[in-house]
Amino acid sequence: MSTITDHQTSAGCSLETLLEFMTHSPEETQALGSSLVHLLQPPCVVLLRGELGSGKTTLAKGIVVGLGAAREEDVTSPSFTLVHEYRQGDHCVYHADLYRVEGSREIETLGLEELMAARATVLIEWGDKLGPELPVPRIEIELTHLGGDERRIVVRRAMPAAGTEKR
Repeated sequence: MSTITDHQTSAGCSLETLLEFMTHSPEETQALGSSLVHLLQPPCVVLLRGELGSGKTTLAKGIVVGLGAAREEDVTSPSFTLVHEYRQGDHCVYHADLYRVEGSREIETLGLEELMAARATVLIEWGDKLGPELPVPRIEIELTHLGGDERRIVVRRAMPAAGTEKR
């Protein structure tokens, strides 16, 4: 684990790299998700980026379990249902997968704006499909498949750039 603080400007926001990790198994990736929950104070939007098979859903499972919103065996991929809701006590997590979504009209029907406005943690796989109007502030987690079970995972925080307003 390392802490990096490089500031980049992208679409009216500043990106700060917070952490970088290497995992060597699905279990390590899931455990990492559980350990990241201290960064995710609701309301919070988390974009999970990475190619197909990079471990986005495995990491999301760790986050949901780490937040206490569901048991491990209850967390599944929302690839076909598009959005899953996990709620236990005061902990609410919405987990969306936009991989199969075609176009902005279909995205609008999911009600993501309402979910992002709720006092919840919203995990969005394939969040790039939201277009240029990504929510700020947000956490971005980029997963890179390095071969076998090895993954490189970079955690960044996007905040409004100086002189811009929060969207």
